[in-house]
Amino acid sequence: MKPSIFAVATVVLLATTVVAKAQVVVDLSLITCKQLLESDNDRQMLISSWMSGYFSASKNLSVVDFRYVERNGKVIGNYCKSHKSDTVMNAMQKNWR
Repeated sequence: MKPSIFAVATVVLLATTVVAKAQVVVDLSLITCKQLLESDNDRQMLISSWMSGYFSASKNLSVVDFRYVERNGKVIGNYCKSHKSDTVMNAMQKNWR
């Protein structure tokens, strides 16, 4: 009996699959300024966007003003450059408007 093409393809696929070790859960309250500054631009934008939503929700705001998001991102970045051991959450609580 010849094995079906599907069975062979499945075995080959399973044999060559690399297990991804992606980080599934990120506790944003633990990210330090140093870690933020060392992150790539996409991760920095993701963290900044999440924090913007977090603080907007804490103030019962349902709109996003991108001028403030950009301004706060710059302020937090400057703060983090001189406070690398501080958490990003703490930096944002001290500097967010």
